[in-house]
Amino acid sequence: MPLKIFYAKVFPLMKTNIKFSPVDIEARKKLDFKAGDTINVWAKILEEKTEKKGDKKAKKEDKKAEAKYRLQAFEGIVLARKHGTEMGATFTVRKVASGVGVERIFPLYSPMVDKIEITKRSRACRSKLYYIREKAVKDVRKKMRSVTSQEEGEEVETPVEEVKAK
Repeated sequence: MPLKIFYAKVFPLMKTNIKFSPVDIEARKKLDFKAGDTINVWAKILEEKTEKKGDKKAKKEDKKAEAKYRLQAFEGIVLARKHGTEMGATFTVRKVASGVGVERIFPLYSPMVDKIEITKRSRACRSKLYYIREKAVKDVRKKMRSVTSQEEGEEVETPVEEVKAK
């Protein structure tokens, strides 16, 4: 009987040094960003090598050994953060690249996310900022209207010079 009590008291106090994930889970839990903040997410991207004409007979095993990753920054506004700090937590980031809105959903504890930097904090009254999608489209249309009207106005205002032939 005393043996059972001994095991019950000792084993809960023991710490295991087994690492289940390559991600520092405690550091990711402490990240305090919310909807409206501007963040910079460094994601690992698998680089694909282009095959040369003579290398077509290379084995697939060699490709796995040569897999190289590079870091790519994705900076944008956080639209939503879902599932808090549990293991399936995700966050959505939106940025405008070349006039096109791009959204990506990142898992918080993914090993493919190298680091998350908070560049700008802001206060938002909502926890999900999905209305920014429509707002951004309206702003772009308004700017396009003003640009086209300015171009038309410039064409009318410029006087045409006539060349006199003698």
